[in-house]
Amino acid sequence: MAEQEGTRTKISNADYEAELARLQIELVKLQEWVKHSGHKVAIIFEGRDAAGKGGTIKRITEAMNPRVCQVVALPAPTEREKTQWYFQRYVAHLPAAGEIVIFDRSWYNRAGVERVMGFCSDQEYREFMRSCPEFERMLVRSGIQLIKYWFSVSDDEQERRFQKRLTDPTKQWKLSPMDLESRKRWVDYSRAKDDMFNHTDIKQAPWYVVNSDVKKHARLDCISHLLSLIPYEEVERPPVVLEERPPQRSYVRPPMDDQEFVPPAHSRFL
Repeated sequence: MAEQEGTRTKISNADYEAELARLQIELVKLQEWVKHSGHKVAIIFEGRDAAGKGGTIKRITEAMNPRVCQVVALPAPTEREKTQWYFQRYVAHLPAAGEIVIFDRSWYNRAGVERVMGFCSDQEYREFMRSCPEFERMLVRSGIQLIKYWFSVSDDEQERRFQKRLTDPTKQWKLSPMDLESRKRWVDYSRAKDDMFNHTDIKQAPWYVVNSDVKKHARLDCISHLLSLIPYEEVERPPVVLEERPPQRSYVRPPMDDQEFVPPAHSRFL
């Protein structure tokens, strides 16, 4: 049953949870196929602040093996890294055979926040726009499947989410000085995004836009689309048999009072 919120029709919580559970089972099958086949997948998540990238990434990874599917969210570059070839620190995190790497923001920082906030020179920006498509074509030729998502959120919805963060203690950390400054520069970021798409929306690695005004819809849409892009098959695994445990002889457990247990905080609810 769908729910109505203003002018938007939203999926019901029950339907959302059921579909998310189904998709997460498929993601585990995908993971096993990637591990078995040696496939290499790099997924880029970009978009405006508060667009819902992080929530989608959490739903993708929460049922997966972190040894197969890793999330990379790099901090600001160090002084040493600023002197390196721009793509160098990202290359170290690219997937090997049998791995999925999700970039929670990526080398596209140069085309977005660095461009808008003046953290790079015009020459560095122009060089990025020239070299990025060639860099990505190199990755694809090397056998990496590169998938790029842009999460698109309206001005009104982004503002609503910013306002909500003001009163939510678990989300106030998301209101960084950079987030607050970006809030003032909607048009500048829009122009930067348009220029970025014009240069880097290439056939070998196109941009896929996710409408993220409704977070639950965006999560389901993105995961479904991701699954459709990778030609995975279910990998047969030998059945797991839990044998009867052998008797434990010659072991005496030390007194429970000798150990420091965590106090039962939940007891006040019983």
